[in-house]
Amino acid sequence: MTQPALERFLTYRLHVLNKITDRDTNRAYLADCGIPLGEARCLAAIGRYAPLSVNDLARAANLNKGQASRSAQALVERGLVEKNHSESDGRGVVLAPTPAGVAQYQHIISLIARRNEEIFSCLNADEQQVLGGLLDRLIDHLQAAEGHEEG
Repeated sequence: MTQPALERFLTYRLHVLNKITDRDTNRAYLADCGIPLGEARCLAAIGRYAPLSVNDLARAANLNKGQASRSAQALVERGLVEKNHSESDGRGVVLAPTPAGVAQYQHIISLIARRNEEIFSCLNADEQQVLGGLLDRLIDHLQAAEGHEEG
């Protein structure tokens, strides 16, 4: 049985799509917000879900704990995020946006909406809805498989 060409595998195409969109989105974040993609994703997660621990931030932004920690520290140094002591864990910290961070978060959300429109504009509304549903099914399937493996 002949295997399909590498570029026909769905996982390969998802990887290519991810690389292209990340590269172009990173350029947009740097040009429009002055911060790199990883920090922008972290600020978007902090703005949406604050207060967050670094572990919660890593999950929300789909990063590993080290990446989330470095991005959070960079956001603190930029004055966009503040660290506060966790009320539930005396040794832990939680992250929340500063007033400047809230303004930057709103700018980032607008940029995300614009990038989303740019990327998916080649699909009509029905196609976008179908693709969204299929992606949700794939994510649910893989998350359920991860949960099954951990249990």
